[in-house]
Amino acid sequence: MNRRTVKKLSNKLVIAVHFADIEATRRLLRAGADADRPDSEGTTPLYAAAVRGDAEIAELLIAAGADPNRESGHGEEGLPLCGAACWGHDDAVRVLLAGGADVNRREDGGFGRTAIQWTTQAGYEQPSTRQILRDAGAFVPLALV
Repeated sequence: MNRRTVKKLSNKLVIAVHFADIEATRRLLRAGADADRPDSEGTTPLYAAAVRGDAEIAELLIAAGADPNRESGHGEEGLPLCGAACWGHDDAVRVLLAGGADVNRREDGGFGRTAIQWTTQAGYEQPSTRQILRDAGAFVPLALV
């Protein structure tokens, strides 16, 4: 497959995920779209699914090789687990953890927040998600205790 085709498939895959079109997502993966490759804006398909809370598509992407620990975007986005956690998408959080997401991984190349820290930010408080992360072994900073 040439580079141009790979790029087109990646862009179409992220669009399909943004629109929660699971059938298009399946078709694109069967056609050879890389589940882990970002679109031209740097958004990974798994991050797009995570922030939407689409656990079914997230599970499909992980099964197709998407890395749950890969950061998405260029500054505005981050880790799929953090994206799902800050919006309280509990089912997506569970899928990401089951798929190998590191519960204690920090965004921004290791200098940003962890998923559990997102669940305590003003405007993003997510007690049920915080409990899921704690049960999965999230390190709870003393400031959150």
